[in-house]
Amino acid sequence: MRDFTTSRRQLIASGLAAGMTATAGCSDLGGGRDAESEDAEPELSVSLTRIDAPLRDTYVHQSDDHDDRWDGQALAAALNGREYTTQHRKPFFASPKDPAYVHQGGTYYELSSVIVDEATETYPVLRLFEADETTATPVDGSEDGGLPKADQRAVHIAHMAARARGNEGGFPVGLVQRGGYVYRPEAARTESELLADTGPEHVTYRGTTYGVEITREQFHESVYRPTAEPVAEDAEQMERILKATFVGPRIAATDLSSEAQQIIAQARAEEYSETHPFSDAYTELLRALDKRAYIDGNIRKDAGVKANEKKMIQYGDTYYEHFYRFADDPDA
Repeated sequence: MRDFTTSRRQLIASGLAAGMTATAGCSDLGGGRDAESEDAEPELSVSLTRIDAPLRDTYVHQSDDHDDRWDGQALAAALNGREYTTQHRKPFFASPKDPAYVHQGGTYYELSSVIVDEATETYPVLRLFEADETTATPVDGSEDGGLPKADQRAVHIAHMAARARGNEGGFPVGLVQRGGYVYRPEAARTESELLADTGPEHVTYRGTTYGVEITREQFHESVYRPTAEPVAEDAEQMERILKATFVGPRIAATDLSSEAQQIIAQARAEEYSETHPFSDAYTELLRALDKRAYIDGNIRKDAGVKANEKKMIQYGDTYYEHFYRFADDPDA
C-alpha cells in the first residue's frame, strides 16, 4: 500500500483546518431549558402498540433466511462447530440487551460471539474541510459525479463529519470514525480514485467545496469467534425465553380500576397524556407498568431509570410495545 501520510493534499487540508475549533457532539441531559420550562409541570404521554404475532416471528430467524446484516459464513461455522473468526465487527450484531436467535433442524440457538484476539491494521482515513471554492478545482463527490461508488460513499460520510465539526449536533457514530471515513474494505481501497497519488485535491458535495485530506492511521481491532448456544427444542419453550427476555409487566384487566382501563384503551388507540400531578388512575397505571420513577414528575433527575427497561408489556393475552414522552422533550 502507498503511504499517504505525507501527501501534498494532507498539507493543503491541514492548512484549511488551521484555526478551526473542533467540538465533540454531546447531548445535554435536561439542559438547555429556560427557567420557565423548568418550573412548568411536566406533561407525560403514554402510547401502546399492539403486537399481533408470537415473539418468535420478530426475534427468531431461520438459518436459511437469516438477517441480511449477519455474517453468513460465521453463522454456518457456529452451527456446524467449525472454526471461524471475524474482525472489527461482531458477526451477528448481538448484545445482552439485543440478543440474536436462529432456528435450524428443530433446535433454537442464541447467537453471540467472544473476543479471541486483537489485530492491528493500518487504513486510509478521508477527512474533508471546507475550502474557498474560488481557488479550487473540485470534482463532484455526489452520486451524480464520476467518482467510484466507494469514493462516493466515503465523501458522503466524511461530509457528515465535516458538517458537524464545530457545530452543535452530532453524526452517525457507526459510520463516521475519527472525524471522517475509514477505508476498511480492501475492495474500496482498490477501487478508490481519492486515494491515488494523483487523486483530486478538492471535491464538492451538496453545494460545498471541500479540501481532501488523506492520512494512514493505525487501528486496533477485536477478533471475534461466533457462537451458537442451543436454548430450546420447541416453539413454546422459545416463546417463554423471549417473553422472559423482552416482556416486562404482565397486567390483567381485572388488576386495574375501570378508570385505568379507560386510559389503556386510549393509549392503544392513539396516545394518553396528563400534566403532573397525575390523577389517581394514571398513577395506578404507571405503578402497574412499573414506571414508578415517572410518578413524581421529576424523572429527568432520576439517573439510570431507563437502563433496564424491557421493550414490551403483556396486557391480557396480548403483547404491547410501550412508549413514554414528555410534551416539551426536544427529542420526542
